[in-house]
Amino acid sequence: MAPKTEHFLRAVRQLRRVRVLYMSGVLLWAAAAAWTGGAHPGSPQMWASLFLLVVFAGLLFTACVWLRRLQDAPGSRPAHHAAPRRAVTSRHASV
Repeated sequence: MAPKTEHFLRAVRQLRRVRVLYMSGVLLWAAAAAWTGGAHPGSPQMWASLFLLVVFAGLLFTACVWLRRLQDAPGSRPAHHAAPRRAVTSRHASV
């Protein structure tokens, strides 16, 4: 059970890091598309910036969906298979 849990936690950490990277890409390419579109509307540079903006937005959306599915997965929480513990009491008198 430990390797599966360890793998799950590693995947969640990695998706969170990748999500930050993709968000940075979205912000960068949105700024580049706005700047290029204002300076040279309709230029190939503007269309390339918009294309990369759409690519990074798609990657960000995909990473967010995967992260949500991993966090909502039924196996993400530890299962309690053992019987509940009860206080140990002696019903017989000691000899």
